[in-house]
Amino acid sequence: MGKHHLISGAKSGRTVRGGAARVVRSGQIATVNAGRVEAVMAAAERSGLLEEKSGRIGGRVSQTLVKRAKALTGIETDTDLIEFALANVALEDGFAERFKAARGKVEPDIDLGF
Repeated sequence: MGKHHLISGAKSGRTVRGGAARVVRSGQIATVNAGRVEAVMAAAERSGLLEEKSGRIGGRVSQTLVKRAKALTGIETDTDLIEFALANVALEDGFAERFKAARGKVEPDIDLGF
């Protein structure tokens, strides 16, 4: 992995590596931009999802999974990684499912301009 600069989350104090992290997976390179982490966490904050931190979560997970997720996101702590993962789920907008459902459903009389 290349050289990374540390950047902090707006109000949260979260720290992630700037730029993009890369990891080899099945012969392909996957990239996650640190901006995505910041955008998700900012949206979660605006939505009021991060206001009260009185809950606690625990569980056993694969260390390989945790290391890969940290490498891809640049997130350095388990707590911030869990918070990001949960925010991703909580903010899911269902775009992919709606996009797939719309496949092949263009109105026959629509003017496409050609």
